[in-house]
Amino acid sequence: MKRFTCASFLMAVLVATTSLPAADTGGNFIPAGAIDVKGIVPPPPVAGSVAALADLETVLQVQAARTPADVAWAKLVVKDSAFDNASVLGAWFTPGNLPVTAAFLKQVTDDTVTVSRSLKGLYARPRPPRTDPTVHPCVELPDSGSYPSSHSMRAFVWAAVLSEIFPDQQVELYTRAHHAAWGRVIGGVHFPSDLVGGRLLAQAIIAELRKNPAYHAAVQKCRAEVAPFLLKKAA
Repeated sequence: MKRFTCASFLMAVLVATTSLPAADTGGNFIPAGAIDVKGIVPPPPVAGSVAALADLETVLQVQAARTPADVAWAKLVVKDSAFDNASVLGAWFTPGNLPVTAAFLKQVTDDTVTVSRSLKGLYARPRPPRTDPTVHPCVELPDSGSYPSSHSMRAFVWAAVLSEIFPDQQVELYTRAHHAAWGRVIGGVHFPSDLVGGRLLAQAIIAELRKNPAYHAAVQKCRAEVAPFLLKKAA
């Protein structure tokens, strides 16, 4: 999966902007209508354009280089959750050990999912296998549109939020987010530009979360909850 790079064509995806309606949210830390997504997420590449063809070529190249380990990863991240970041933070990072943190992450995730649902209906971009029959996904093909990637959005939101609770692990958390998002391309169910759209949404969500004092208060409570485990780990 590391044999092919596509940074150049992804820049084209970020050039265009579009007027989009304000997104409703779950209303936990982000009030309904607070995120005006106009200009945040450009439309996906136009079918048949150079950018769209490059998107597809990337999926096909990744498919050709896919290893059993890659397939296993793609299957693992299908049901990715915030607590799968235990691979970075440690086996102690579980909802059972951290009920306050679990409740907080659920609230953030609910807000995030609501934003995603409000946007996917705007584009209805066909997923790679429905664009080209030579794409053979190794995971279940969702019925929803391809753009933007909800998996990517959630992965980067979790990385940002967890980085505020575990600032010393920021690099590792974001590295995992990138890997989790790329797992959807490995799986053959997303184009690379879908991941970019998801990450742009994640950045907007995080910016809005940080405006809310209740969010910062919740982060502090989570830090207090994880502190004993970090002390034990350091001992």
